[in-house]
Amino acid sequence: MGAPTALVAEDEPLLRERLCSMLERLWPGLEVVAQARNGYEAVELFEQHKPGIAFLDVHMPGLNGIDAARQIGARAQLVFVTAFDRYAVDAFERGAVDYLLKPVESDRLAATVERLKNRLQSPAVPSRITETLDALAEQWKLHSAAAAPKLQWIKASVGNVVRLIAVDQVIYLKSDNKYTLVVWEGGEALIRKSIKEMADSLDAQKFVQVHRSCIVNLARVAQFAHTGDAGEIQLQGRAEKIPVSRSYLHLFQQM
Repeated sequence: MGAPTALVAEDEPLLRERLCSMLERLWPGLEVVAQARNGYEAVELFEQHKPGIAFLDVHMPGLNGIDAARQIGARAQLVFVTAFDRYAVDAFERGAVDYLLKPVESDRLAATVERLKNRLQSPAVPSRITETLDALAEQWKLHSAAAAPKLQWIKASVGNVVRLIAVDQVIYLKSDNKYTLVVWEGGEALIRKSIKEMADSLDAQKFVQVHRSCIVNLARVAQFAHTGDAGEIQLQGRAEKIPVSRSYLHLFQQM
């Protein structure tokens, strides 16, 4: 049996580096084989590296940590990292998964490390893992619904004019360094927000990331086509085609 391996998924670089550093100190024998910046990347890197453990931040843009865990399932020991204390602790305490509260403290992580070591010695598939993750996903959905309302208008400069763009009119958004290009029914404009900020602000039921630098309005998707191990979408009334990376293909499986 080789050295234990882990994936760490956290969208904040400093928090990700801190957790990796703490793991290196508390568990020198653990090899962190991949670090992910969002849920989609976490699933993609998991499929590449097949680590035995996955540390998943619950609140990540695009695909949250719980939904990423549902795709990983019982193939790894799951540890959620969350800033929320009690909303799902009952489900965590069923034993199928573990959790760490932010900010992660050394003694709490040390206890988690010991539990993980014991589980890896006899890696039985946790009972009712699917039901547990489904319950967590439902609780997270309720929590998200009670959170701050999603963005309804985007303020953008078009020449010397400041436009208020209704979010429903947006066709897609594309990263442009520290800016984001907004393409909507009336034209295009750059805004001083990153693609990550926009992903956090938009309604995830209506807008989805299809690769690291692009978010599309699902209502504007005309068709989807596979292109080898990835894909592309055609948007209504647009000539350009938007590539879809492998991590996001599941969004269009029913099309």
